Amino acid sequence: MTFKTVVLFNHKGGVSKTTSTYNIAWKLTDLGKRVLLVDGDPQCNLTSLLLDENFYSYYKSSASTAGANLMDAVRVAFEGRPRPISPIDCFSPTANNNLFLLPGHPNLSEYDPSLSLAMNSNNAITTLQNLPGAFSELINQCSSRYNIDYVLIDMNPGLSAINQSLFLSSDAFIIPTNPDPFSVMAVKTLAKILPRWKQWAINSRSIFQDAAYPLPVKENKFAGYIVQRFNLRKGRAAKPYQDRITEIGSVISDVLMPELAKNNMCLDLSGSIAANYISSPCLAEISDFGALLQKSHKFSKPIFKLSDDELGSRGPIYDQLIGNRQRFDLIFTNIANTIITSVI
Repeated sequence: MTFKTVVLFNHKGGVSKTTSTYNIAWKLTDLGKRVLLVDGDPQCNLTSLLLDENFYSYYKSSASTAGANLMDAVRVAFEGRPRPISPIDCFSPTANNNLFLLPGHPNLSEYDPSLSLAMNSNNAITTLQNLPGAFSELINQCSSRYNIDYVLIDMNPGLSAINQSLFLSSDAFIIPTNPDPFSVMAVKTLAKILPRWKQWAINSRSIFQDAAYPLPVKENKFAGYIVQRFNLRKGRAAKPYQDRITEIGSVISDVLMPELAKNNMCLDLSGSIAANYISSPCLAEISDFGALLQKSHKFSKPIFKLSDDELGSRGPIYDQLIGNRQRFDLIFTNIANTIITSVI
């Protein structure tokens, strides 16, 4: 079965990438798709969102789940054990049997030095040749087991070898940002780094072609960006945020996309634009969730799945929450439809 992989990545932290990954994935399942979430961040925020109060027991108390995570599932490759990578039993929330999780691990970054060495040794060290393709192999195996349509990967904020490996397993990538000067700086850095990562993969595929887990052959194309974490005033981003949102858009169009285009890394979004899901590579401007976020965590579901009763007592605040829930539901529906229409 063919599936598509989308990563949400920005090496700048604090851009709500985990929350967006979670909501986009759930919305894709609402639209009839089977989705595998991969938590590539050692902070494991995505994992804790889905496991909720079972987070610690998943790793410590249950023998059946203790090793069922991204780190332990590829351990056989990183420790050179004489058996192949195999799929794990992925967690699926009871409220959504089309959503699956490949959990993260707090110690995942321990693999970064050996992976970095493997990716820069030109296959001179035989024992390391299987590492660059190991994560992709695990994702392939789990996707096949659960008949997955889309894989969404939440990556940690950094430019590590693990992030490079996960990025190179993608068909498309989305860049989450927030309206501050550091996001502008981060986008300029990505304009240099991401084409460099793709070029490394192109140059290195022949080197690793005889590995047990060869490098994936993927397009790594830009599927758009999201601006989030800002306050609204009279239905629009407050003035200081508006200026930064405009600046981010300019840097995306004038700096990032030309560099990506040189390396054939821009996705054709014309179908999604024609369908009115989006009007530009900006997939959405997402204001702060406010009280909806706390309720989402309390009831372990996305903000747009909260019931009327879960929103709380009636009154002006309740009416505002209803309106915000509908607004965010449309935002994530459009993002999910953009992925379905354009990442093909």
